[in-house]
Amino acid sequence: VSAGNGCGHTLLTPNSGTLSSKNYPGTYPNHTMCCWRLQAPPGTSLLLAFGDVDLEPSEHCALSSLLLTDPQTGTAYGPYCRNSVPSAPLLVTNSSTVTILFNSTSHHSGRGLLLSYATSQHPEGMRTGGSSDPLLIMCFSVYCPAGCKDIHGDIWGNPSQGYRDTSVLCKAAVHAGVIADELGGQVTLSREKGITLYESAFANGLRSKRGSLSEKRLIFHKVCCLLSPACDDVLEVVTFNASSWWHEVGMLGQDRDWVAERAALSTTGHSWAAEPDAKAAWLELDLGIRRNITGIITKGSSEQHNYYVTSYHVSSSRDGKNWRPYRGSSGQEEKVFEGNADSQGEVSNAFIPPIVARYIR
Repeated sequence: VSAGNGCGHTLLTPNSGTLSSKNYPGTYPNHTMCCWRLQAPPGTSLLLAFGDVDLEPSEHCALSSLLLTDPQTGTAYGPYCRNSVPSAPLLVTNSSTVTILFNSTSHHSGRGLLLSYATSQHPEGMRTGGSSDPLLIMCFSVYCPAGCKDIHGDIWGNPSQGYRDTSVLCKAAVHAGVIADELGGQVTLSREKGITLYESAFANGLRSKRGSLSEKRLIFHKVCCLLSPACDDVLEVVTFNASSWWHEVGMLGQDRDWVAERAALSTTGHSWAAEPDAKAAWLELDLGIRRNITGIITKGSSEQHNYYVTSYHVSSSRDGKNWRPYRGSSGQEEKVFEGNADSQGEVSNAFIPPIVARYIR
């Protein structure tokens, strides 16, 4: 839990999370405070990673300070500020409960703080943000905590070509669809030879940038292959069905049918479209047999019309009769996927966890 007027971006889950001061990485405000109470599952202990601690220096950190306490053992860490920084980037506690207190009085400078945490179940190479370390070996694994999607920093590239090695690593992992931002998770990647140009893409709620040549690039490896048993192949759709389709009659009396079969991503010309003014329209894909489905790519129709879908829900069925809405990693509310912003570009969204089904709507 968190409380106070100095809290910035915060996402706390039982196994990992990310937190920052208000306005981070801009100057944090005067006369604010925030208290975060971290509670890990019983039998585990907390590991905290100091991504950035930049509080205005003062004697005994009196103007601004970061203080961590372990109520189970009575241990205190800090106070920290710019002239009294943590001695190591990773703090390993022996407790499942830690209280983090940040406060400020009048000051002039400082980005504030960015921290992340994970439990002792995930001690391997935990990351808050930051770009990849150039000294890391060619292939490596890190644990990304929940809440990295909204931290400060840029990413360049896309899931198919990889990411410029100066990209924020865990943010890129969310964009690539290898972890869900709500949960975090273990990420396996390699550093390979860079390329001349990294193309921008919108995927999993994040927009990457278009970037120039870098010496290395980050390639994320999926432990469970996405989209089909052959990694990254597109699953074949046996049959398309839809709630309705548009029979268009042009100004010169020519007919054009926007039928469900035209919904395949590789189709040239016009796509599928529901009947005008149709409510709760849906498109259904029959894969023939039950498959493991972990991603979807959408694109608009650029044939004369600037048509595209901006957001959508997903449901699945194993028999075509009983349908289950996709609720995502949180498992609570039905997930709304961010779709396209124009009719030209492709937008990817990952299913974490994957869907096992024959039919998708």
